[in-house]
Amino acid sequence: MGKVRAKPLAPNPEQPNVTLAVDKLAWAAADRPAVRHIAIIMDGNGRWAADRGLPRAEGHRQGVESVRRIVEASIELGITHLTLFSFSSENWTRPKQEINDLFGLLRRFIRRDLADLHKNGVKIRVIGTRNGLDADLLRLIDDAVELTKDNTALNLTIAFNYGARDEIARAARRIAEDVAGGSLAASDVTEDRFGSYLDTANLPDPDLLIRTSGELRLSNFLLWQLAYAEFVFVDAYWPDFSREHLEAAIAEYQRRSRRFGGTSARSTA
Repeated sequence: MGKVRAKPLAPNPEQPNVTLAVDKLAWAAADRPAVRHIAIIMDGNGRWAADRGLPRAEGHRQGVESVRRIVEASIELGITHLTLFSFSSENWTRPKQEINDLFGLLRRFIRRDLADLHKNGVKIRVIGTRNGLDADLLRLIDDAVELTKDNTALNLTIAFNYGARDEIARAARRIAEDVAGGSLAASDVTEDRFGSYLDTANLPDPDLLIRTSGELRLSNFLLWQLAYAEFVFVDAYWPDFSREHLEAAIAEYQRRSRRFGGTSARSTA
């Protein structure tokens, strides 16, 4: 696991510059692991706001601006899959006003950005449970998914009202129902078959996980899918996360040797 230092609010001569030229990242070089799927735990909105004496809602609003930056950068850098952890199924314990603010931001993001996302070839997918979500929000999500279903520039997956343990439990229940109903033999339940029952069916597993704000845990995110991902932890809060941080995390990923339990590096391209 690696850690990328955050870009400071003011110049700090003792802190390394995380800016990397795109041509130095060598995406397709034969001796570098290719990265096609990046998953991000977007953490630190509330602390970003608190450090500035602002309400938490402002931190979440600035977090949406970071989403826009990173989606644009991912397209430009040739990343084909981006998965963002937006709202955890455990976040329902937060104050009701904050939950309402988060849901409102998702509504505004879809209404404001959907046309541009579609124009830029972004395919939207939302994973997680629909339980507890308002009907108008579900309609917005469904409309966005339908409109962008044939796009190919970037597969943007938003984990909303999502928890990995819940996802695995739901998959296990569906498998049990199919076995009991006779449409699936127990002996046919392989890792690949199990994966086809997950919310992320037909998506490649993430190559790289990035978590912002300096926290060093998965927080019930993609527990099945991250089995062989490389982890990079960034001190910057999500509202401060920039293309520079993204490029630095990719560069760190490319310094790794991915052996998948073997003795030599193996490509996932």
